[in-house]
Amino acid sequence: MIEAGLFQPGLFEAFVAGLLLITVSELGDKTFFIGVILATQHRRSLVFVGVVAALALMTLISVMMGRVVSLFSPTVVHYAEVALFLAFGLQLLIKGWRMADEPCAEACEEAMETVTQSEQALPKRPTSLAVMLQAFGLTFLAEWGDRTQIATIGLAAAKNPVGIAIGAILGHAICTAIAVIGGKLIAGRLSEKTLTLIGGALFLVFAAIATTKSI
Repeated sequence: MIEAGLFQPGLFEAFVAGLLLITVSELGDKTFFIGVILATQHRRSLVFVGVVAALALMTLISVMMGRVVSLFSPTVVHYAEVALFLAFGLQLLIKGWRMADEPCAEACEEAMETVTQSEQALPKRPTSLAVMLQAFGLTFLAEWGDRTQIATIGLAAAKNPVGIAIGAILGHAICTAIAVIGGKLIAGRLSEKTLTLIGGALFLVFAAIATTKSI
């Protein structure tokens, strides 16, 4: 049974894991650039609220799914967690190694196409609610089934769910703030190759940590 309060077992460890996972994986991701582009067309505060709300909801859904997975045999969950992080890590390292060292053109283009299609459905002067709903919908759909969602499920299945939820939501809020406030200035300086390699290394670290734990 999970203890109540701030002294739940493994809370801080789970918090750090969730925070690192999101801040490293989401910076320069498609959802990051959706926030960047929307912030250049609408009020930044509205975009921030819509994007963070979508990512927070996605995090909570992922954590709940992780708790369902945790009902399986601890041995199965343990080896599945290791295999999941190992597979993601190797996939990202191989992908990053083959990339040209240039700004995130692919992620930017995908985000631009998504936002452009969505803008066509909005009136010329959209209401605040319409902007927030647009940011919410585009972000939620882009994040559903994403690698970070699956990884969040894996972390929540093996670690303290409260810590994972708080860390992941805070990580999303930090990345979104960077996107809507200064994303346009740094977008052209983000190297997709570097970010992908860092993300791959992080997943391998998670796999190594999970391997050392007793079942």
